[in-house]
Amino acid sequence: MAANSNFLYPQTRYYGEVKPENVVFNANLQEFSQRVGYISSLTSNGKISVEQAFTQIQTLWEQVEKSKKQLGIGENPFSA
Repeated sequence: MAANSNFLYPQTRYYGEVKPENVVFNANLQEFSQRVGYISSLTSNGKISVEQAFTQIQTLWEQVEKSKKQLGIGENPFSA
């Protein structure tokens, strides 16, 4: 079952500065990317309209921006 999960929901390593907020944000970006891929596939196959896809992707992007703000990513680039 683990092999199926890795195939359907792949996760790549994080190579940046290892801080909890960076790792969480990286996971959020990977999930965003995966969902956009699914939405794009559904649109390409005619299962949802382009307008629906745009609305869903816009909502997902707003969630990414919200998580970035909540995690404080990029607020003070000179802190270590």
